[in-house]
Amino acid sequence: MPVLVFDIETIPDVAGIRALNDLPAELTDYEVAEFAFQQRRASNGTDFLQHHLQRVVTISCAFRDASQFRVFSLAEPDCNEGEIIQRFFDGVERFTPQIVSWNGGGFDLPVLHYRGLMHGVSAPRYWDQGEGDYNDSRDFKWNNYIGRYHSRHLDLMDLLALYQPRANAPLDELAKLMGFPGKLGMDGSAVWQAWQEGRAAEIRDYCETDVVNTYLVYLGFQRMRGVLDQAAWAQELAVVRDLLERQEAPHWKAFLAAWPRVEG
Repeated sequence: MPVLVFDIETIPDVAGIRALNDLPAELTDYEVAEFAFQQRRASNGTDFLQHHLQRVVTISCAFRDASQFRVFSLAEPDCNEGEIIQRFFDGVERFTPQIVSWNGGGFDLPVLHYRGLMHGVSAPRYWDQGEGDYNDSRDFKWNNYIGRYHSRHLDLMDLLALYQPRANAPLDELAKLMGFPGKLGMDGSAVWQAWQEGRAAEIRDYCETDVVNTYLVYLGFQRMRGVLDQAAWAQELAVVRDLLERQEAPHWKAFLAAWPRVEG
């Protein structure tokens, strides 16, 4: 089965916040977002907005099948939000991969569900739970993308913590402890500021490095569970490194500089 590791980056849905709160047109996007943050802090002490108010600006993916490994992004301004989400689910429809995430069950997928619903996205294969028209649909009753304890969507953070939120680990810290680069130059809390400054390309680059960190952790998990032996694991790391070494983009050069060549 092909593997599709994914990660999303979001910003406040300013238009939605304006509409829900009937805010004056003269308020800037920054002021609208600050209004929503203040509301959120007053209700639960955090300015992390609800899932349905998170506008998707990037989905980055690492795709591995028998013939290739590649990293790519679906992102604004090249696509609008609806197109980004539809193209992601089109990939699920076409390849029926195992999708892998870090906290995808807690954040990424619920956001894609709500935002996809708003944009009229079609994703029948993703939502199939054994009642679809596909030849193998019956198999989805026992292993689908929706079931928390199924593996067609593997939320690595959730599984490694044994579904105990108190045991969750940050991807950045776990990746670094495993000898991988971890986050470089940005984290999720800086995305909104970067977006306002017109740094959409930096957001995409950051999301791509995050998804490769997730893929590398996934390879370690596959070694731990016996799917990869030591030689196969080292070979898969070499496949990743080989792809990145052929890239000219500065974020991949920084990623490789932070990744020691001797893995163990």
